[in-house]
Amino acid sequence: MAYVRTHRDAVPDAFKDTISLEAHRKAADYTIDKARLANVDRIVGLVILLLFTVGGGIDVVNRFWAGFELSPLVTGIAVILSTMLLINLFELPISLYQTFVIEERYGFNRNTPKQFITDLLLQTGLSLAIGGPLLALILWIMQSVGNYWWLLAWSIVMGFSILMSWAFPTFIAPLFNKFTPLEDETLKKRIETLLDRCGFQSKGIFVMDGSRRSGHGNAYFTGIGDSKRIVFFDTLINSLNHDELEAVLAHELGHFRRKHVLKMLVASALITLTGFALLGWLSGQDWFYSGLGVSSQSNALALLLFMLIAPVFATFLQPIIAYFQRRHEFEADDFAAYYTRPIYLINALVKLYRDNASTLTPDPLYSAFHYSHPPASIRIANLSAKSS
Repeated sequence: MAYVRTHRDAVPDAFKDTISLEAHRKAADYTIDKARLANVDRIVGLVILLLFTVGGGIDVVNRFWAGFELSPLVTGIAVILSTMLLINLFELPISLYQTFVIEERYGFNRNTPKQFITDLLLQTGLSLAIGGPLLALILWIMQSVGNYWWLLAWSIVMGFSILMSWAFPTFIAPLFNKFTPLEDETLKKRIETLLDRCGFQSKGIFVMDGSRRSGHGNAYFTGIGDSKRIVFFDTLINSLNHDELEAVLAHELGHFRRKHVLKMLVASALITLTGFALLGWLSGQDWFYSGLGVSSQSNALALLLFMLIAPVFATFLQPIIAYFQRRHEFEADDFAAYYTRPIYLINALVKLYRDNASTLTPDPLYSAFHYSHPPASIRIANLSAKSS
């Protein structure tokens, strides 16, 4: 925050001709406001974590459901789901403030209270409908399979992740947004030509009504196998010209052609496998429960405790993951620069930085730890070198 504030009143030399001082200051203020809220969110999250673990919150929830004398499996499902619902409820004010105060202040919010509540209920319903059976299956495996239950549970979770990657664009995403086939025939023809040059097969090119909730723009491809589709936010379509849109798409295709999705899936699988193996050991340790404020032991309590505390230790993986993500972004930029002119992607990125109020001067140490994308100046310099 201090670094961004210090550089608030001077546009970096590389952007002086394309980003106004007013836009640069807006991006700095937006970044600082989001950082302040993120700090509040961390404190709230810490308090909630301590209350539910060493503070005895999970123990209270567990005793409540144990009083109904249900089967261990049903009790375990109820304890986990009710705890997660309570935590999400406590964190809801942060999300409301982000949407209706910060995003509204900077002109990005298009959401309404009705839409926000509808989305929240739909997300909760889907989580219960999809996550509930998966949770029940994992708890049953923990109870029935033996010492190496974690290996089977990991296999099922990874299979479920791949299934959801296939189902998301076709069945889940349309519940939240409207996806319409790209109608601009000139742009569509250019994109299809690019796809042919890159050897990419897609089930279609769609425009998503992102402006329904936010003024931010983006593009992505999603799905696996026969469900792959290309998606442009309508805000992006309205902001970029055809050359720039083609360059942005080429960048996204670069992630596919350079197998970044597969590499991240493999990394995720290895991390998840390690996590399940660790849980398999921790679930048999008395101190794991007593040290985290739980007076009894069960598979459900072990799983719940691990789900809550694992992100704390996973923080140490963040800079490593971010490093590889930034490498992938450079590789995707290089791919786009090969199949389109680098200047087109540069122009698109500058517009995206400006329209999304992304700071051009992030703190180097903070960005190295947290950012999945290279800082603007470094990324633009890399592309500019390919133009010469």
